Amino acid sequence: MILIGQYDSPFVRRVGIALTLYSLPFEHRPWSAFGDADKIRPYNPLTRVPTLVLDNGEVLIESHLMLDYLDSLVPSDRRMFPTDEPARHQALKISALATGLGDKAVSLFYETRLHDKVSDLWAGRCRTQIGAVLAVLEADRQGRTTPYWFGDRIGHADIAVAAVLRFIGEAHPGLVSLATFPSLKAHSARMEALPVFQAVSQPFIAPA
Repeated sequence: MILIGQYDSPFVRRVGIALTLYSLPFEHRPWSAFGDADKIRPYNPLTRVPTLVLDNGEVLIESHLMLDYLDSLVPSDRRMFPTDEPARHQALKISALATGLGDKAVSLFYETRLHDKVSDLWAGRCRTQIGAVLAVLEADRQGRTTPYWFGDRIGHADIAVAAVLRFIGEAHPGLVSLATFPSLKAHSARMEALPVFQAVSQPFIAPA
């Protein structure tokens, strides 16, 4: 498999971490959706990352779909989305909140850095949504006593939340104080200390 995209994207990073934890061989091509659009386009006409090229040549173009596919390659007891309810839909919800949070952080970055005139209305809406999602994630994590979000093993929800928190901290310095969200702060620190998070990592690079 070929994973296209830079690890400063939380969406690319979550897939790279999953591939590594599953010990699935892959080639990483750290192409930028901006600077390397011409390289990405033959694989993905949206020129978005992550893009995952499968061994049979098929291409997956959304991170959740990629993780669903990767889960199908490993035994059910190793899958990082729970297989039993209600944990399954709860984990899917946390992951969706995390990726939605990432989308809002990316949107806010584009609005404040790539537009000559910033829409205060849109930027304010993004900030409100970011704060609201963080509060929901904090309350949910605070109510759980297991080492990881849904038990004793790391899952896709753990990875998604930590990857997005790292992105927000680097792309929007000062926007969020994790001291306000102690459970998320502890979760982020625990994840980032893991060898796989340190290996699948890249400082944020602002698009030119």
